[in-house]
Amino acid sequence: MPEMPEVGSVVPDFELPSTQGVFRLSDLTATKKVILAFYQEDNTPLCSSEVSVFKEDYDLVQQLRAEIVAVSTDDLDSHMDFEAKLGGVPFPLVSDEGLEAARAYGVLDDAGKRSRRAVFVIDKGGKVLHVVPWFQPGNPDQYEEIFAALGFEV
Repeated sequence: MPEMPEVGSVVPDFELPSTQGVFRLSDLTATKKVILAFYQEDNTPLCSSEVSVFKEDYDLVQQLRAEIVAVSTDDLDSHMDFEAKLGGVPFPLVSDEGLEAARAYGVLDDAGKRSRRAVFVIDKGGKVLHVVPWFQPGNPDQYEEIFAALGFEV
């Protein structure tokens, strides 16, 4: 399995279905910084919390000229249901059913069946600015690190 991209390295590109149509990471990193958030599973408490917190901070992320992309191994129907239960999500939920992105980013869980929670902050151009290899949705220090990597001063 590939190792997790490190700070300063160029991220692997991928093209997968999402709640906002076909998503290609390089299309987004050509113009914006990106918070690439992997999560384990739709409709679970911690993952719902992770997506909800990023949803709450979406306006700030936009002000920082960045975008959020959330990725799990759930299918598109599951993502659409999850998005509806959360009252809508302004950023794409990407379906990585074949584990393509999870493998490329080194975030497969121990069973090799889904991604674990991990966050990559990527600059415009596709280089890694910051990595949270074991993201904990309730950890405020990790959120501060993510936003600091985007240029936000706390």
